[in-house]
Amino acid sequence: MEMLEKMLEIRSFEEKIVDQYARGNVPGLAHLYIGEEAVAVGACSCLKKTDLITSTHRGHGHCIAKGADLKPMMAELFGKRTGYCKGKGGSMHIASLSLGMLGAMGIVGSGGPIANGAALAAKMRKSGQVVLCFFGDGASNTGAFHESANFAALHKLPVVFICENNLYGISVCMTRHTALGNIADRAAGYNMPGVIADGMDVLAVYKTVGKAVEAARTGRGPTLVECKTYRFRGHFEGDPNLGARYRKAEEVEAWKAKCPIKRLKEYLLEKKIAKRSEIDSLEKVVRERVEEAMAYANASPFPEGQETLEDLFA
Repeated sequence: MEMLEKMLEIRSFEEKIVDQYARGNVPGLAHLYIGEEAVAVGACSCLKKTDLITSTHRGHGHCIAKGADLKPMMAELFGKRTGYCKGKGGSMHIASLSLGMLGAMGIVGSGGPIANGAALAAKMRKSGQVVLCFFGDGASNTGAFHESANFAALHKLPVVFICENNLYGISVCMTRHTALGNIADRAAGYNMPGVIADGMDVLAVYKTVGKAVEAARTGRGPTLVECKTYRFRGHFEGDPNLGARYRKAEEVEAWKAKCPIKRLKEYLLEKKIAKRSEIDSLEKVVRERVEEAMAYANASPFPEGQETLEDLFA
């Protein structure tokens, strides 16, 4: 039920951004996580509070799954002073060190070296922490990913590389940008395990990533986990017709039929873990939570001009 709650929070939060972005109220770009909720929630459910993650330009789901409060998250997207980064980061750069969220990163593939640095620090301090590094199928073709995989395997770092393979690097299908059928197969080149999980099934992700996290925590080094998933929206809000110029409607609908939230609801009902009324009640509570976050963001002030040069480290 906690997994369902987190997935509903992500979906409801993102749907609110769909509406607000269309109204012109959200500055900058917004890359939404609708459809991929099972990956973030399944993976982060394996972690302790002291563990760490690095995220991507499509990072709202990772933030929420790691325990972020919806109010400062929403405020950050609206550029408000009460946001996690005081309104200076926006959608693609939300970070909270207290949560172990080392940052959403707009540069494709840039999370690997940062995750490695955090994992190396954890190993040297013997803190027992594990780092999850989220990235997409397109990022798997960057030099930073391959260097990070090699370094992590060589030094047996407590890091888990989680590839969210949603089949498209912006508008380029994986069949046109990667020679391999499975990105997980690349792990063999770095002498680390490479495994595949159904990224539309939160329990499958939880089970697969759980094993990788245990391996990392017990000194056995990194794992590459490829989660086969799909984004229901376009690459970004404003992508014409939700990416219809490069995706067939039949493909989108086929993946929507695998909706991870729908699948988890059906599982909970089938196993009699929850009643329909309990699920309906939870959905109502989550929607109210998102509305409260929206009200908080609207009521929050923008940063003052002199705050531009504060909190700079370079």
